[in-house]
Amino acid sequence: MVAGQGQGSHWLKAGVHGAVIGIEVQPGDVVAAGQLLLVQEAMKMEVPLEAPARGRVRAVAAAVGEVADEGAPLIEFEPLGEAAAQALPATAARGEAHTAAAPPRERANLARLRERRALTLDAARPEAVARRHATGLRMARENIAHLLDAGSFTEYGAFAVAAQRSRRALDELQRQTPADGLVTGHGTVGGRPVAVMAYDYTVLAGTQGMLNHKKSDRLLELCHRQRWPLVLWAEGGGGRPGDVDWPGVAGLDCTTFGRLAALSGQVPLVGLVAGRCFAGNAALLGCCDLVVAVEGASIGMGGPAMIEGGGLGRVDADAVGPVETLARAGVIDVRVPDEAGAVEVARHYLALVGAPGAADPAGQTAPGADPATLRQALPDNRNALYDPRRIVETVLDAGSVLELRRDWGTGVITVLGRLAGRAVAVAASNPRHLGGALDAPACDKLARFMQLADAHGLPLVTFVDTPGFMVGPDSEKTAMVRHAARLFVNAAALRVPMASVVLRRGYGLGAMALTAGHFHAPVATCAWPNGEFGPMGLEGAVRLGFRKELEAAPPGEREALFQRLLAAAVERGEALNMASHLEVDDVIDPADTRDWLVRVLTAACAAPLPPRRGFIDAW
Repeated sequence: MVAGQGQGSHWLKAGVHGAVIGIEVQPGDVVAAGQLLLVQEAMKMEVPLEAPARGRVRAVAAAVGEVADEGAPLIEFEPLGEAAAQALPATAARGEAHTAAAPPRERANLARLRERRALTLDAARPEAVARRHATGLRMARENIAHLLDAGSFTEYGAFAVAAQRSRRALDELQRQTPADGLVTGHGTVGGRPVAVMAYDYTVLAGTQGMLNHKKSDRLLELCHRQRWPLVLWAEGGGGRPGDVDWPGVAGLDCTTFGRLAALSGQVPLVGLVAGRCFAGNAALLGCCDLVVAVEGASIGMGGPAMIEGGGLGRVDADAVGPVETLARAGVIDVRVPDEAGAVEVARHYLALVGAPGAADPAGQTAPGADPATLRQALPDNRNALYDPRRIVETVLDAGSVLELRRDWGTGVITVLGRLAGRAVAVAASNPRHLGGALDAPACDKLARFMQLADAHGLPLVTFVDTPGFMVGPDSEKTAMVRHAARLFVNAAALRVPMASVVLRRGYGLGAMALTAGHFHAPVATCAWPNGEFGPMGLEGAVRLGFRKELEAAPPGEREALFQRLLAAAVERGEALNMASHLEVDDVIDPADTRDWLVRVLTAACAAPLPPRRGFIDAW
């Protein structure tokens, strides 16, 4: 029964439809504000009824086990002011006695979480850390901390352990296989989101286990969904045969490799490696846009055990794929002395390709050197060598240059940098190798560079000084026809604008390949006054085109005739004559090169790029 309401009191009502499972007070009790009065249960949830203020319980209209409808009166409550409370006898306040706040006590589950979390951190394994540091290398978490902005890291899957619970104790796995040997998560670099995936060589030699494949798949799916760039530390030995807690046989339905490969050309992918990187780890590394290797690293599609197992003999791990060898073979984009240098290259790359149209975050937009020095960049002798890197570094913003694949495909120099704050991709002929002729490696290097620039929205700048494609029987043995064609088909698919500057020689198909297929394919093509042009090298063109005249000339006069014919060809092919026939758009003072490029690209980059579908070729 519900008693009649007393003067100054009111009924506290049920907040839900549910059974009363506990009554904590009785009539006459004086309670504090917030004190628990009664508990109902609804849908397996306990719903408390608490005192709205300090007051006295006048009546209780419920019993344990009864089901009360929502809004039903349960407790008659009389608020008490200070004066009324002071007038109460001491016994009247007994209901408040048990409401005194108990000292805070950490819950057992929270304490267990703290203990378990501690086991995932490097501090829990001082011996492993010491061994790692003794090799001159850093822990996975140290590299991540260096890359990401302070306090920005959110980790995924830290509590994973190796899938070996059926053969090893759980506490042993927690202590010895933290995060299952792979640290994954995301943070920011320069304020922009970046995902990270770092194999931990101190855990089972950085091998790829069943659960760390699940972790990598989770992160790679998020990269696809959120368009996060990915930085991968790929040190490790590939697949892990010791994981037995799964019902499969060979694991060839693993989706990690396909998931990472599907990100190519969609988001920036940076692969860093120090130490040993074999098999599955190397396969992931090779899918990345940028491969940065620390001196002393060894990279290969199989490590010593796999090599010996294949009957190929015993090989020392450091001899499988040393950095010096792989840099010359084109596998490595950038070589660095240590892991700190690798992280700095990654930050530099992400700053360029992560937001290519944005201003330089460092605010540095000054040229690398006085542009007037470009007037003396080329020697007076039209056949003399010079250093094209000095030209590139002068034109681009100071400190912004990142050269890729320096040791391979040396007939062309490929550089990322900024031009008045805008991120750009720059390719320059290198007359120090085959006179600037494009051989097969140079073609492959430039074709992939085009894909890289196009995928990340970087306008292309080319500096041209080439006698054309490399020719001859030895060159054709390298499948030169196919390699040369890569430049044309890639250029035809470019979305990003290109601007081209002919520094000196612009001959034949090679010059056309360096200008996206022909001289009018770039949004603008200009030449320096030194520029000379022809359908092939002028000396060869004279000897071929005037063979009969030269053969008919007396031997004593033949060289003089050749020089006269060559001088006429040089005059006909000089830059101003080309411009007068509208085969190039302009001839400029070399000192104006930077300003000319800034104006051209500012106009060309104003329109949004069309959608792109495709990937960045691994080669």
